[in-house]
Amino acid sequence: MIRSLKEMKGYKLLAEGDQFGKIKDIYFDSDEWTVRYLVVETGSWLNSRQVLVPPQILGLPDWNNQVFPTSLTKQQIKDSPPVDTDRPVSRQYETDLYSYWGWTPYWVRTGAMAPMPPGPTPGYEPEETAYGRRTAGADTGVATQREGDPDLRSLDEVTGYGISAVDDDIGHAEDFLVDDESWDLRYLVVDTRNFLPGRKVIVSTQWITGIDWPDSRVSVDLTADDIKNSPEYDPKAPINRDYEERLYTHYGRPRYWNY
Repeated sequence: MIRSLKEMKGYKLLAEGDQFGKIKDIYFDSDEWTVRYLVVETGSWLNSRQVLVPPQILGLPDWNNQVFPTSLTKQQIKDSPPVDTDRPVSRQYETDLYSYWGWTPYWVRTGAMAPMPPGPTPGYEPEETAYGRRTAGADTGVATQREGDPDLRSLDEVTGYGISAVDDDIGHAEDFLVDDESWDLRYLVVDTRNFLPGRKVIVSTQWITGIDWPDSRVSVDLTADDIKNSPEYDPKAPINRDYEERLYTHYGRPRYWNY
């Protein structure tokens, strides 16, 4: 089912039968248009600690109770490498994270994600990775020492970005809609209230031609009239195939579900 990313903020994890932590933000890959991590705050406001949790370790969310079930323990999540959300997520941090859990990193996988074990690698030490012990300035291979992945972005960061059609500016980014099984980002929600008061529409992430981070702007391969006249999006109504058929017919684009 296709769901709102923004709606997931504030959801908790269900670990050992208890609700635990809180989702503060969501990181997605703007090249492959998929969710990479949920930012989970595990501490209180007096002892705040944030960790990244890949969505593949979670079960389907309980939308009524606003929780994500998991077979992990609270201690396993607490002990995972903490992240500084004020800095870019480096490949070095991601390597530590995947080593902690004993998973094959997504950037070196060639096929589907292998089944994930229910806990961290026995005997794991933070300074040790699957690529060997690192020292300052050591060359650990392509991209492992990059400051940050330029395609890894935060939902909080992109929300509010302006939308540029091929011929005009129209509205701003309001939300993303995600397939809650594959974690693929299907649609960008565009709020056009500056042009069409109170009206929201969606565009496929495949129609996004670029994101200008310094100028806080998303460009789409559509005209302003295309967007203005597209089927209206109602956040309270589910995205079903009938709605998607009308949307793709309006834009004259090939259907993703046919591939």
